[in-house]
Amino acid sequence: MTKIDWMSEVEKRKESLIKDTQDLLHIRSLLDEENPSADAPLGKGVKEALDFMLNLGEKDGFIPKNVGNLAGHLEFGEGKELLGILCHVDVVPEGDGWTSDPFGAEIREGKIFARGALDDKGPTMAAYYAMKIVKELGLPLKKRVRMIIGTDEESNWRCVEHYFKHEEMPSLGFAPDADFPIINAEKGIADFDMVQKKFLHGENEATAKVLRFSSGKRYNMVPDFAAATLLIKENPEEMVQQFSNFMKEYQLEHDHKIENGEFILEVKGVSAHGMEPKNGINAGVFLAEFLSKQDLDANAAHYFHFVSRYFFNDSRGVNLGIAYSDDISGDLTINPGKLFYSDESGGSIGMTCRYPVTNKMESTKEKLDDLLRNEGFMIENFSDSKPHHVDEKEFLIQTLKKVYEEQTGDEAELIAIGGGTYARSLKAGVAFGPLFPGRPDIAHQKDEYMYIDDLLKATAIYAQAIYELAMNE
Repeated sequence: MTKIDWMSEVEKRKESLIKDTQDLLHIRSLLDEENPSADAPLGKGVKEALDFMLNLGEKDGFIPKNVGNLAGHLEFGEGKELLGILCHVDVVPEGDGWTSDPFGAEIREGKIFARGALDDKGPTMAAYYAMKIVKELGLPLKKRVRMIIGTDEESNWRCVEHYFKHEEMPSLGFAPDADFPIINAEKGIADFDMVQKKFLHGENEATAKVLRFSSGKRYNMVPDFAAATLLIKENPEEMVQQFSNFMKEYQLEHDHKIENGEFILEVKGVSAHGMEPKNGINAGVFLAEFLSKQDLDANAAHYFHFVSRYFFNDSRGVNLGIAYSDDISGDLTINPGKLFYSDESGGSIGMTCRYPVTNKMESTKEKLDDLLRNEGFMIENFSDSKPHHVDEKEFLIQTLKKVYEEQTGDEAELIAIGGGTYARSLKAGVAFGPLFPGRPDIAHQKDEYMYIDDLLKATAIYAQAIYELAMNE
């Protein structure tokens, strides 16, 4: 077998790789359910990004296919078996506080800055160029190679659900959408809303009435902003001073203003991926904690005391009575990513629970149902994606370990994550890169970036991996 210098092949294509990555990053590919159309059911932006990849692939000689405008694929090679590379081109909302345009794909300090640079457009382009290298070298393969491109990974996975209803399931594959070396275990993901059902009526001589409170847009993001609108009947200056003191104690940015006699309190936190809430600061939970200590109208008091009791300073479900941990995948985590209250409709907490591979969600949900019933809340909009685990002895993992170690000189340890990648769609699928050990995980955060050196190195690793996985029957 001829020894191929994969890194040298990547270097030959470096300029076009960077340019194509930037062009993909320029597209604001956010889910937009408010403005669907027949050819863009999840919004114009995600469809534009899908079309970009399919057109690029067609130009480079891959066989493209659009699958219901929700997903697509690019394929080459021949063989009975199919190797899948599962990517996505949708991104989470950009959020505030960027140093440069979140879709500008600006290059500085050896990094490309953009929403999606690390999750998952940079890695998608790395995997695409890896396929391109293997194809252009004309290497003999015994499997077909297919990049599957999703457009709804950051929300409800409607793309892969639709895709696999209509298309072949690869016999093995990887998703370039997490960490190197190899992620062979992914926690279960339960998303749901806890909805306030108990309403207290009658006269209430409270100092303040909460009209509106909101924080966060996604289950899987730690909210970095929260706002509450109140009518304050007595000593508003005193409450505003308490608010300021409380937020200063936790070193949080905050502000207040008065509009039409209503007081608006605002808090800034730090966004992060909801799989590890400790990496962020939940603005909504901090503002709820402050409000829980005030003399509020009865319904608001019920809601904010609930948030305080079960979510403040607890990301492991200890207070909810659902804490769990195992040696394969670590702790259960909870992230209240969408908090909302209004004096007309009551309150809700939309959260993601990432649970270990040996944890049974059925029994966890029973515990939650019992507790919530007593607290005047109930679960709605429950969805559950079961945990995923691939044994170390599998051909897929042994091959990827060999490739990673040859390309980096480092040991390919197996790791578990709380995030969900498309790898869990496959029976034999793992997440494989692109984040190298020691690099900060800034996915879903402001000023998201990917090192250009890492983009190139990942491309070389993916190219060798595709070749070695596809050359064997």
